Amino acid sequence: MDEHWLQQLPIAEIDSVTPVGGGDVNQAFKLTTPDDTYFLLVQPHHDADFYDGEIAGLQEFETANILAPRVIANGEIQGDAYLLITYLSSGTGSQADLGRLVAKLHHHHNPNGSFGFDTDYKGTAIEFDNSWTTSWSELFVDRRLDKLRDEIVRQHLWSSTELAEFNHVRQIIINQLANHQSEPSLLHGDLWGGNYLFTDIGQPALIDPAAMYGDREFDLGVTTVFGGFDSEFYQAYGEAYPLSEGANQRMKFYRLYYLMVHLVKFGEMYASSVQSEMTQIVNQLG
Repeated sequence: MDEHWLQQLPIAEIDSVTPVGGGDVNQAFKLTTPDDTYFLLVQPHHDADFYDGEIAGLQEFETANILAPRVIANGEIQGDAYLLITYLSSGTGSQADLGRLVAKLHHHHNPNGSFGFDTDYKGTAIEFDNSWTTSWSELFVDRRLDKLRDEIVRQHLWSSTELAEFNHVRQIIINQLANHQSEPSLLHGDLWGGNYLFTDIGQPALIDPAAMYGDREFDLGVTTVFGGFDSEFYQAYGEAYPLSEGANQRMKFYRLYYLMVHLVKFGEMYASSVQSEMTQIVNQLG
């Protein structure tokens, strides 16, 4: 990174800067000083508030006593947003411990019973309105699935036949959620296999949150899309926080959501996966 840029960070005597994986959204770096190690996220050509949602999520995790990076500083340097957080050295650990950690996260409920979050979700490809509501269906279907549908149509990624099938699936989801008692659990919001780690002493930790209060099956559905979670994870989670009847079927709604996000972000390569998920929902519930 540019030396003048680094000198404007609120830390002194940076010894080394090492690029690391930051997902598909951020530039990411490991910074070392004589006294500490930090993780730096940079989003070029964005205002500092780009990271408001992640900061709020990390702070909410801290309130819930969930191991995650802690926020050090946030700001803007030369037109680039940055977020400086603590660095967690990685090692290996138990999937069962990870399952119990996620169950602990989900046991943290919003005491006023509302779904949503204090900040909206802001990504580089799409944004979602997290305004508080008493309806999980409104937050998930009206503000997320419908927003994704509109963007997929705008990008000409669906034919009229696929759009009609989505509208059928949409009604199935609304009907199913109407018969399911959702509770506003604290969610990670993007719980794929790249967004957890084990520390160098084997503790599970959650990283890169897109937090909100929602139905906990949302997070669990997302875990099933790309792998990274084994049977020990699900068994330990279920023992710590048992799921209600029909959970495995409802999780397909959140698989569909996550695949639609990837269709918007990455295009046609996810079209067949989205189509397959819609077909399964219709065949099983429609």
